[in-house]
Amino acid sequence: MFYKFSLFSRFKSLLEKYWKIIPLLDRWLLLELLPPLFFSIAAFTVVSLSVGVIFDLIRKIVEIGLPLSIAINVLLLKLPSFIVISFPMAMLLSTLLAYGSLNEKSEIKALKSLGISIYRIILPGLILSVFMSFMTFIFNNNIVPNTNKNAEIILANSLGRSFSNEQGEDIIFSKKGEIIDPYSSYKKRGVTHLFYAWKFVDGQMIDVTVVDFSKLGFTQMLKAKKGIWNNDKNNWEFFDGDILTLSPDGNNTRTKFSSFLYPLGTELMSVAQLPKDANDMNLGEATTAMKLYQTSGNIKESRRMKVRIQEKFTLPIACSVFALIGCSFGAMQNKGGGGRSQSFGLSIILILFYYILSFSFSSLGVKGIINPLFAAWTPVFLSMLGGGFLLKQASK
Repeated sequence: MFYKFSLFSRFKSLLEKYWKIIPLLDRWLLLELLPPLFFSIAAFTVVSLSVGVIFDLIRKIVEIGLPLSIAINVLLLKLPSFIVISFPMAMLLSTLLAYGSLNEKSEIKALKSLGISIYRIILPGLILSVFMSFMTFIFNNNIVPNTNKNAEIILANSLGRSFSNEQGEDIIFSKKGEIIDPYSSYKKRGVTHLFYAWKFVDGQMIDVTVVDFSKLGFTQMLKAKKGIWNNDKNNWEFFDGDILTLSPDGNNTRTKFSSFLYPLGTELMSVAQLPKDANDMNLGEATTAMKLYQTSGNIKESRRMKVRIQEKFTLPIACSVFALIGCSFGAMQNKGGGGRSQSFGLSIILILFYYILSFSFSSLGVKGIINPLFAAWTPVFLSMLGGGFLLKQASK
């Protein structure tokens, strides 16, 4: 007990030592910023968690009989994903509250009269936002994917569906290659196979459909009860199914089989194991998913992953963007404003505007209308321009 107390005392003294290194002005402004920041994180997390998880878990408890202990476990595991969303919004509200309060008390005016510029006044808020950006990236890339996966597994198991690490539902896969004309030497590149499986469990594809376009003019469709990867023969092996071949001359054939080898490649196994949601992937997994989709010829999913990869960076940067807007707007608010209620209302409007802009550009990027990089970063740059304009107005 004495050792723990001694360790705590040392940590406290070390913290006080480094705290005193910070200039007095910055310490004062940070103490103005931190309480509203913690309040904002708590407020936005509770609101988003209630809408996103709590109501759904209550419904499962009442309607399905989900155990309360499981519901609490899932709630705690889902908590990091909602905390990370609240960080940028909390930076906006906390800077609006802190600098708006200083403005109302004419303290910003007093600092300016001492020759301190507005840029120096908002510097602690921007430094704090950089730290929050770093925390957002760590949470979003290292913590949230793991906790989301664990929450889904626990919830699925509690509802009577036991999942392994290698599993999935509604597996869709397309493969590109050479389409040949069996009657000539003509060749062209295009989609050669479309694959669908209802479920992937314990290394087995269940209820499989494969459509083959690799021969020009011919369409071959395979349906099987299950399929597995045969390591010895380096091919997919399907069981208990039939093959329907549609030929250009109308001479169609149907063949039943108990076992059939089909060359689809190992990419299918990798695609089946991908999480459905990019939020359940870290940066490395998302990059791997993008490459797999490119290899399989699924261009739309590849574009979607490119956008989501960029959003792994734009979400943390949003902390600094919102802080710039919040500091500038708070510093230029007229004296005698609406205080907390005005700041909260203004932050909601700005957040809605930013995320509507972000979702719109994200959709355009996924559809291929604009470049994925441009789609992810345009809302950030536009918001930074808006923040810069507000800062210029506040400095007058």
